Amino acid sequence: MMRKLMRAMLLVVLAALLVGGGGFVWFVLHVPDTEVTLDRNADGIVVLTGGASRISDAIELLAAGHGKRLLISGVHRATSSAEIARSNPRHQHLVSCCVDLDHSAVNTTGNAVETRRWVRDRGFSSLIVVTSAYHMPRTMAELAKQLPDVALVPFPVVTEKLRNTPWWTSGPTARLIISEYAKFVVAQLRMSIEPVPALSDSSGGSVGAKS
Repeated sequence: MMRKLMRAMLLVVLAALLVGGGGFVWFVLHVPDTEVTLDRNADGIVVLTGGASRISDAIELLAAGHGKRLLISGVHRATSSAEIARSNPRHQHLVSCCVDLDHSAVNTTGNAVETRRWVRDRGFSSLIVVTSAYHMPRTMAELAKQLPDVALVPFPVVTEKLRNTPWWTSGPTARLIISEYAKFVVAQLRMSIEPVPALSDSSGGSVGAKS
């Protein structure tokens, strides 16, 4: 009896390892190591803060006419549109007219909720999503949960290290990928049991603020 129980437990562990390993392979294959050339436009563009060059890349997409407006989600409360404009001097006029700031979101789930609010308020039906390559799978999953009827177009920002060095040869990069995969799995489990909450009329923050 004990032998059968041990065999059953071993099979469960092996099955879990196979599923987990397969999921990790899928995740890694969906983390691009080269930047894409965007071949389509959308109503809006959203960029999630937190990585080098994300905001400047998103503003370049806006300048190229790939979207009507840009939402920068997860901006520090002390950061203003004027500061972002100074950091992007070639496109100061675009920051003044066509860029909205979200100071409320503090994590990827919050980014998705505030993006949903912005998309709803603007009446958009398509969205270009800008974030780091390793962060894109989780971001797309969170946004798809919040915006099931909106067409999402990923635009991953690839870091120099990920572009030039295989991730498994760099300890810090490997740890980053593994950590992000763990967060992705947790997010998928949470989203599978949580309903999408109704939006309140106010974000409690400042989506669209020009401060």
